[in-house]
Amino acid sequence: MQTINRQWLLKHRPRAMVREQDFEYREAPLPQADLAAGELLVRNLLLSFDPAIRGWLDDVPSYLPPVAIGAPVRAGAVAQVVQSENAQYPVGTLVQGLFGWQDYAVINRAGDMPPNIVPPGVPLELLLGALGGSSLTAYFGLLDIGQPQAGETVVVSGAAGAVGSVVAQIAKIKGCKVIGIAGGAEKCAWLKNDCGLDEAIDYKSENIEQRLGELCPGGLDVFFDNVGGATLEAAIEHIAEHGRIVLCGAISGYNEGEAQPGPRNLMNLVVRRVRMEGFVMIDFMDRIPEAAGELSQWVFGGRIQYRNDIQEGFENIPKTFLRLFTGANQGKQMLRLAEPE
Repeated sequence: MQTINRQWLLKHRPRAMVREQDFEYREAPLPQADLAAGELLVRNLLLSFDPAIRGWLDDVPSYLPPVAIGAPVRAGAVAQVVQSENAQYPVGTLVQGLFGWQDYAVINRAGDMPPNIVPPGVPLELLLGALGGSSLTAYFGLLDIGQPQAGETVVVSGAAGAVGSVVAQIAKIKGCKVIGIAGGAEKCAWLKNDCGLDEAIDYKSENIEQRLGELCPGGLDVFFDNVGGATLEAAIEHIAEHGRIVLCGAISGYNEGEAQPGPRNLMNLVVRRVRMEGFVMIDFMDRIPEAAGELSQWVFGGRIQYRNDIQEGFENIPKTFLRLFTGANQGKQMLRLAEPE
């Protein structure tokens, strides 16, 4: 085991577009777990990159406290226990949690959420991807908040991403007409040819509002939004009576220097009696076994297709994070640090 702990720290809070210069590399001493107190020392193997991390870098109230200046950036990971006297987590156990941009982390402190043990035989990439937090977000957001019914029209923004692609495919499983909005001909082709969507709108070359009018003459029954901004406004323009809008994210505005103006057509929500509701996955923690069981059946049964974009190298962590905001990632963005021992 190495004697240093490589870390990427938050150097200063991003202004507008996040940059590599917002982070600082540091080599810290290897942390020591207080084994008498039941703490664990884990070694990160695979890191998850999610748009939510961008929100955690801002000093604003949210569902989790902001990342502190000078602290390792918070991020999901799969790790292996390397020191332990806790019978529930013997050395060698694979665990999942928010372990951050670093090689090693001390976890299971008092008040911490206990790490999840990785089920035997499940590929690590699946735990951060098709069976991970992004898919759980898709499951609860669509089924609990969107409540789609067979025969309804569901539109998903950010549809080629880790959350959006699963939302779209669950909607198809539930018997809906599904239209995805994504960037680029290749991503749109994947959505239609591999994921089975009815249509895909390329926001880079097509007018979203015009295409929604053409493809959804009866309106949108459910709009699952990962983008916000002008895309949300276009969907509100075509929302059906008693439609539901699920607010999951607003990636179009995460790197804006100033807050984007709100949609100009909110009166449509009143006139058409529309419900628009935001959510976060941690509100459903007690129901993860239910969702994980159903998602596992769909994934291993071939009913949910997915793509993993796995980068390599600790030095590339900030670059990999930025891929989320340029559209460079192809599916779920991850970075591999090491293999299990």
